[in-house]
Amino acid sequence: MMQGNLSIRSYSTKPVSHSHDYHQLVLPLKGVIAISVGDFQGKVAPGECVVVKASQTHLFTAMPEARFVVADMPKLPDNLATAERCVFAINQSLWAFLQFVAKQLEQAVNRELELAMFITFNLLLAEQIMQPKVDSRISEALLYIDSHLSTPLHIKHLASIACLSPTQFKLLFKQQTGLTVMNYVTKQRMEKAQALLSHTDYPLQRISELVGYNELSSFSRSFSKYFGLSPSKFKK
Repeated sequence: MMQGNLSIRSYSTKPVSHSHDYHQLVLPLKGVIAISVGDFQGKVAPGECVVVKASQTHLFTAMPEARFVVADMPKLPDNLATAERCVFAINQSLWAFLQFVAKQLEQAVNRELELAMFITFNLLLAEQIMQPKVDSRISEALLYIDSHLSTPLHIKHLASIACLSPTQFKLLFKQQTGLTVMNYVTKQRMEKAQALLSHTDYPLQRISELVGYNELSSFSRSFSKYFGLSPSKFKK
């Protein structure tokens, strides 16, 4: 059986239809890719993944400057193997890991590290909740939120990033994610705080600031309301 492999690729503007006897995942890092696979015909952007199952005929096109992480896989995690959709939004942990993968693959050849990266990639894939492909305007806002949790996040500014009015933005965001904008922001902040409390020795004030709360008391109230116990008790 083939071993899994990660690589960085670009695609031609001239599409060529083909298939192969292994599964392939394409995850854009820069630029979008137009793809036809199964019942899906459309574009896949950074923050998303397209799954091409073994023996599926498919066709890619992209601009030469676009870049993608491509995973050739002998086996898919169960969540991907049984999913009805072939395009889904990835979470922030996998997105951050892809940045590391790209840097490493561009800098050095180390087969042991490449194998370890593939194993980690597979574990992160298995954690993905198969969320539908998100409208590109909302996707831009999601990426901004996830990378700016320590800063003030206001509806008006996020709407401008999505090129929508605040009212349109709030409506489309809820339709696409199932959460209000501020509920999503709170969820991301609390989950990051939980990880920092579990895996670092940062003081509570520092963690509070990293997730967007200048006042420790305000952070403690939000954390306690979200998880049912205070940050200090959680850390112990």
